[in-house]
Amino acid sequence: MPTLTRSARWVAWFNAWLADTAPLETATDVVRGDDAAHHVLVSLDGDRSAESLILSWGALRRGGATGATLALPEPGDPYGLAGPPAFTAAATDVGEAVVVEGAGIGLVPEVIGSGVFWHRYEARPVAPTIGVAEASRELRTELATTTDALLALDVARWQPEVREVLSGIRDATEPLLAPGYDPRAEQLAATALRCLAIAELADDTGSGAVTAWESDTRSAHLRTLARAARHALVVAAGAGRPG
Repeated sequence: MPTLTRSARWVAWFNAWLADTAPLETATDVVRGDDAAHHVLVSLDGDRSAESLILSWGALRRGGATGATLALPEPGDPYGLAGPPAFTAAATDVGEAVVVEGAGIGLVPEVIGSGVFWHRYEARPVAPTIGVAEASRELRTELATTTDALLALDVARWQPEVREVLSGIRDATEPLLAPGYDPRAEQLAATALRCLAIAELADDTGSGAVTAWESDTRSAHLRTLARAARHALVVAAGAGRPG
C-alpha cells in the first residue's frame, strides 16, 4: 500500500511539534525515515547553504510559523497551493510540497543520493479547505462509485489482488499521522492511502486482456478516485495545525 509522502510526514510531525504533542528529536527522526539525512536550503537566492531539520524547524518557529499544510498537486490540479508560480511549478513537478503558515515559505523535496534537500520558495497562504467530515464523505462516495465500476468491468478477472484491496477498506489500526491528530483525520488518511493503492493496482492490467473501452473507462474512474484521495490526504494532514 502507498505510504505517506515525505511532505505529508513533515506536515504532520511539524504540526505535532508546534502543538507540543511530539518532541523535536522524535518528530524530525520520523520525517527523515529511512533517508540518510534531510537538509533545508536556507536562502531564497539560489545558494546551496543548508541546515538540518532540527535547526530549520527552530528557525521557522522563531520566524512566525504557526502550522503547516500539505500539497499533492498534479498538472491541472494544484490542490493545496496558492502560488506564486515558481513554487507551484516546482511542487507540481515533484508532486508534493509543504506550505509553512505564518512564515510565507514553501518547501519542495529533492532526493539526492541517500539524502533529501528541501528547496525553499516564497509561498502564499492557502485558503481554508473543506473539513475532515466533508472530505471523508466525498472520498467514500467516490470510492463506492469506483468500486461499482471496477466490479462491473470485472477488474479482478485480470488483476486478482484488486478484489482483496477493494474488500479490505477498514479503519486505521496504527497511527499514520502524528500524536495529537483526531482519530477521524487518521481514518481519513488511511482510507485515502487505500484508495491510492486501488488506483495503482487496478491501473496495471498486467495481461493486457482488456478492450480499449474497458481500459479508458477504468482509467477515468481511477483518475477521479486518485484525485479525491490526494485531496483527502491534504485535508487530513492539515487537520493537525495548532489552534
